[in-house]
Amino acid sequence: MKFNQRVNVTCTLFCLLSVAGCQQKVADQMPRYYMERSFPDLAKTWDEGIPLGNAMLGALVWEKDGKLRFSLDRADLWDLRAMENLDFETYDFNWVKKQWEANAYGAVQRQFDVPYDTLSGPSKIPGAALEFAIAELGVVESVTLDLQAATCVIQWQNGTVLRTFVHATEPIGWYRFENLQTPLQPIIVPPPYVGEGAAGVDNPVSGQDLRRLGYPPGKVSQGDNSLTYEQEGWDGFRFQVNTRWVEAGNQLEGSWSISSAKKDSEPSDTAAQFTETALNEGMDTHQKTHHAWWDTHWKASSITLPDTLLQQQYYMDMYKLGAAARQGAPPISLQSVWTADNGKLPPWKGDFHHDLNTQLSYWPTYAGNHLKLEQGFIDWLNQHQPTFEKYTREYFGTNGLNVPGVTTLEGDPMGGWIQYAFGPTVSAWLGHHFYLHWRYSMDRDFLEREAYPWIGEVAVYLKELSIVDEGGKRKLPLSSSPEIHNNDARAWYNQTTNYDLALVRWTYTIAAELAKELGYTEEAVEWANTLAEWPGYATDETGLMIAPGHPLQESHRHLSQVMAIHPLSLIDPSHGEKDQKIIKNTLSHLDELGSSNWTGYSFAWLGNLKARAGDGEGAAMALRDFASSFVLPNSFHVNGDQSGTGKSSFTYRPFTLEGNFAFAAGIQEMLIQSHTGVVKLFPAIPADWQDVSFKTLRTQGAFLVSATRENGKVDNLEIISEKGGEIIFENPFDEDQFSSDKEYIKDGLNIKLTLAEGEKVVFNR
Repeated sequence: MKFNQRVNVTCTLFCLLSVAGCQQKVADQMPRYYMERSFPDLAKTWDEGIPLGNAMLGALVWEKDGKLRFSLDRADLWDLRAMENLDFETYDFNWVKKQWEANAYGAVQRQFDVPYDTLSGPSKIPGAALEFAIAELGVVESVTLDLQAATCVIQWQNGTVLRTFVHATEPIGWYRFENLQTPLQPIIVPPPYVGEGAAGVDNPVSGQDLRRLGYPPGKVSQGDNSLTYEQEGWDGFRFQVNTRWVEAGNQLEGSWSISSAKKDSEPSDTAAQFTETALNEGMDTHQKTHHAWWDTHWKASSITLPDTLLQQQYYMDMYKLGAAARQGAPPISLQSVWTADNGKLPPWKGDFHHDLNTQLSYWPTYAGNHLKLEQGFIDWLNQHQPTFEKYTREYFGTNGLNVPGVTTLEGDPMGGWIQYAFGPTVSAWLGHHFYLHWRYSMDRDFLEREAYPWIGEVAVYLKELSIVDEGGKRKLPLSSSPEIHNNDARAWYNQTTNYDLALVRWTYTIAAELAKELGYTEEAVEWANTLAEWPGYATDETGLMIAPGHPLQESHRHLSQVMAIHPLSLIDPSHGEKDQKIIKNTLSHLDELGSSNWTGYSFAWLGNLKARAGDGEGAAMALRDFASSFVLPNSFHVNGDQSGTGKSSFTYRPFTLEGNFAFAAGIQEMLIQSHTGVVKLFPAIPADWQDVSFKTLRTQGAFLVSATRENGKVDNLEIISEKGGEIIFENPFDEDQFSSDKEYIKDGLNIKLTLAEGEKVVFNR
């Protein structure tokens, strides 16, 4: 992996989050969210553009060569050519093991890693750009992203105003210029699939030149107040970009769309048809339904923090979640609907990395009360399960279910560093999302039809794959810990790593739990017995090791060895002194090794870990480091340290989203936790956070909880039961007197009560 020279970025983003009624009781809170970026110029690079999106369409608003530019994207624009090197009949997991044992691992790298690095496809591909010649408009006065309305507003000093948004649910983007003093029309700029290439070195991080895809020239045609760009891709895939506009007096109003189709198929509607219908309906009509969706999004939950930096970043990240996740759209990939607009393929081909990226991206959907956004990921996993099962049979030679760690839009394997791209426990980590969806929704039909079948198939696969060692314990034939030792042969271990072991032990623990819940007694016994056949975790005075005899000895970006603590909750402070010591030693060791080889997502993950350990100061510090040093002015996580303060030796800036969403989850972990079965309010906040509150954060058991803390004391708590049932929560009022409108039981430090479906209870100090 190559890293670019340090880039120092001076953040000129000033976010004004006006939270109405922050001193009011929770029931009266409904903050007003907006971000305002106020400086003379638009962003000058694509990755600092203002992001708009609806999980299928996306746009980045910025300035290139003196022109206002909308970088347009669609989630299913993919080059799906096959990775011809993936011949699992000849080169399977057993072959890899033999090469590794024979000290011939170079053959494995040539077979699986080099093609990913050097071949142009498969890959996510960019759409096109809309440009407007704005020189005659003069100086930009302000650029605003209104989070509440998911709308970008640009004002020029001459009085011209642009309002632009991507509709929340329709495949349409809108733009309206008001108070125009001179005529203005859009042009469509195709990506440079042909012609002059992009500058810079080709590699998976910085991206490969688009011309290497070998596409024929696209065609741009003009009609009456419309432009259409049509591009043919690989094997008959094609897409269409269209914009259509009307001019009335000093106003220009237009819409744009992108449609796509595979070989020998037609889209239900073309981009041109979408824009024609939309323009007939008008932007004002579309704004109403667009705003309605975003109002619902923001009402799902809210927080109020005394730390402005953390609150600003949180709302920007929850905005991006609403713009990047949706049921019916593909999952959140590395860059989602904001593919690079620099003449190159996106970093790491914009694919789906399931060794961290997709998993972290959905963390904030649970406590954040956005399960509908997470459902799109679950649906995609279910849809492509036959592809995953085929891969499992052909590569691992087993029944059951595993998932390639790096996949295309359609779930096919792509190769790369195969310790993770073909990792043996990928499906187990993905299974964690099925479990969390069940626990946070309590949807029994989902449990029976989706969650248990997925986790049960993973359990079957792991049992068939594993072998029994000399001591009578099960282990994996080869094991790894992302991304320890990168792609070196040393990345494989002949003993099961704590990363893989945590996922294996979690799978059998949960398979037994869910089978028992469903009344499948024999299966519950089988999974419990299988769990007992696996060893315990490798620990020493440094806490969790990478693998037996292999402590973590240097700073490393991927905190894979701590999976048992977070997110899997297998090792937890609630379990007693032994677990508390492991957690303390593990986190102390991470602190001692430092962050010199961390990326931004490492700090976000650490924030979650510190919160789980009850360390509010440590959690806040890690999340501040993320928000102050590893994001661009538009809030995008770019992996490397942009602050120039030496928090990491990685100073490059490939944009990926998982760090943003892990950050948001870290804030939620500081405010509420329910993974132990006992709900904790404000379990990890700094001592100086005297005034802090949240509204309708979700807990396991499908409860919606709101709470206000003023002058260092919780004085208001509201609980709504979505499905009915018992809730246990740690008494947040300490020894103070409090009242409730429903009978409850005090059990030591905890309060218990049973609520009916839809019932609400309120506690007041």
